[in-house]
Amino acid sequence: MESDPASWTPEYFIAHEASCLKQLATDEVWATVPLLNRTDLAHLPDGCLVRFRGMLQDMQDPECYLERYTVRLKSDGTVVRQQNGKYRDILLLNGATETVDTGCNAGSSTFGERRSLFVVTIPGQNPWTEVCEKEHRGSLPVVQMNGGDEDTIPSSTGGGTKRRTEADNEEVMDVDGTPSDSTTVLPSVTVNGVKKRTPTNDASSSSGGTVLSADYLLNSPIADRPGKACLVKLYSNYDDWTLNTVIEVVGFLSVDPALDGSGDSTGMEEFADDVSEHQATHPPPSLIPRLHAISVRKLAHTNPLLLEQPQEDSGTGSETTTYKDLHNLFTQCLFGDGIAADYLLCHLVSSVYIRDEVECRGQFCLNLSNIPAEVLPDYTRSLYELLELLLPASHYLPMTLENMNTVQFVPKKDYTTNKLTSGLLQLAPHTHLVLDETRLQAGKLEAPGVEAVKHVAHLIKCQRLKCNFQYYQLDFNADVPVLVLSEGRSMLPSNCYLPIVPDLDAIKLIEETIKAGRHFIGPKLDEMRRYLTAARVREFDMKTLDPTVVQDDFVRMRTENSAITMDDLHALFVLARLHGLSRGRASLLREDWERAKALECERRNRIEMFSKTKSEP
Repeated sequence: MESDPASWTPEYFIAHEASCLKQLATDEVWATVPLLNRTDLAHLPDGCLVRFRGMLQDMQDPECYLERYTVRLKSDGTVVRQQNGKYRDILLLNGATETVDTGCNAGSSTFGERRSLFVVTIPGQNPWTEVCEKEHRGSLPVVQMNGGDEDTIPSSTGGGTKRRTEADNEEVMDVDGTPSDSTTVLPSVTVNGVKKRTPTNDASSSSGGTVLSADYLLNSPIADRPGKACLVKLYSNYDDWTLNTVIEVVGFLSVDPALDGSGDSTGMEEFADDVSEHQATHPPPSLIPRLHAISVRKLAHTNPLLLEQPQEDSGTGSETTTYKDLHNLFTQCLFGDGIAADYLLCHLVSSVYIRDEVECRGQFCLNLSNIPAEVLPDYTRSLYELLELLLPASHYLPMTLENMNTVQFVPKKDYTTNKLTSGLLQLAPHTHLVLDETRLQAGKLEAPGVEAVKHVAHLIKCQRLKCNFQYYQLDFNADVPVLVLSEGRSMLPSNCYLPIVPDLDAIKLIEETIKAGRHFIGPKLDEMRRYLTAARVREFDMKTLDPTVVQDDFVRMRTENSAITMDDLHALFVLARLHGLSRGRASLLREDWERAKALECERRNRIEMFSKTKSEP
């Protein structure tokens, strides 16, 4: 008989692991577990089963913990019980009458190893996803608080202190069991929404030590859009997960106040670096809860409209209607340019589908240029806000000199706290980054700005994110579609550069057109959101196109233009694939190939036309 996951404890799970995991393998049971992202911690007791969905932002060093330990009576050393320590941060005992074998006396105890993953909510997640999640998740299961008079002592040997709290007093104990000469008051933490890249120097009046800011601890990649964070503790399969992966974790919640390391600096002022690292790895659980993972899933997308229900078959009549609505919307909002609408739709469903050590295929960075100066600067922001309504996650960055010179773009290792401080480009897969180059003014890019341009260019060309470890740099895979809006051709590279050919009347009415477009799509938003996400994650068969057609076309293109290379052929294949996906198809048809050729022919003609216009006196 299946049990209610809300009643599970670490001991029950260990005893029935196979059956519990079998239950969690069903989406229906998985969805009943409370989602920590959308639930107030006050409603979730310590030790209950919860879910957390987010992006893997950092990985901490492995830590040793007491997997099983012996509890004895203080009075005569009699063994009371063998206690499980797995899936817990806290040692369970009655502090008044019991003790735990530690140090040299821990021969009867079993040590294990686990690793902590620092997971943040999806950077740039758009507000509509939160609304949809609340509507689709239903009522949360009722979780009962387990009572008891047991003492709590942090069980990890990676930390520097143990804290034991009794009803009448608070005693702070060092690892060797020697009482400290003073108690520590835990400081309050407030999130003020301002991202700091370095630890603060504000000293806690109670501890006399440095306390790291909440913003530094939360480590949100997008400074002005902070989210939640969770410290996920893994007990197996550490190597299955890499930075920037989007995961959903089910595990036991750990929010005991004794885990807060922000007040553990008393008497350790001379070891400031160790104190900072300890605080960074032991943040207040009220700010960053711990989650002891029992099951982890990798998510292909974060659209809540598809998470709860199966995808529809491609090629349906409703999909054809949705495609036409999207194409019409983008045509009108791009000054009547239907070709630009085709390319934008291809961009919105793009993703990397082939990757090796040398290159990757599938990314489609789009540079839309020739945006009329008379509609700036309002137009680019309005266009982004329209895209924001359709995409689960996105971010708009005006490429002002100030932003380019001051924003941290790539993650950087802080060896003082042993923490990977995030950067703007550390985004979850399929988070659309819109760069507004029309906001770039005359001035000087400082050294950090030049580096920022290099990092963005590297992301666009290779879909890899450079992480700065100060003494060396490491590349991590990324899949971030980048849309660049500019007046002339962007200084950044792109997979596709397209000058817009605007209708003169459309320029004058563009503000009203975008407002009308938002009103038009109101009743159709959910269908459009499902359509774009389903198109991007759909399996697509490219072998259905007759290879002789491709061969003949390539020979003809080479004959007409000797500058055509195999890279151009690959790019044409990518465009044809994206066009098929944007039309709701699951395989490549001849008409997709022909349409891709026609689009590229028109694009090349436009580039040539604009080049001649600029060269004329």
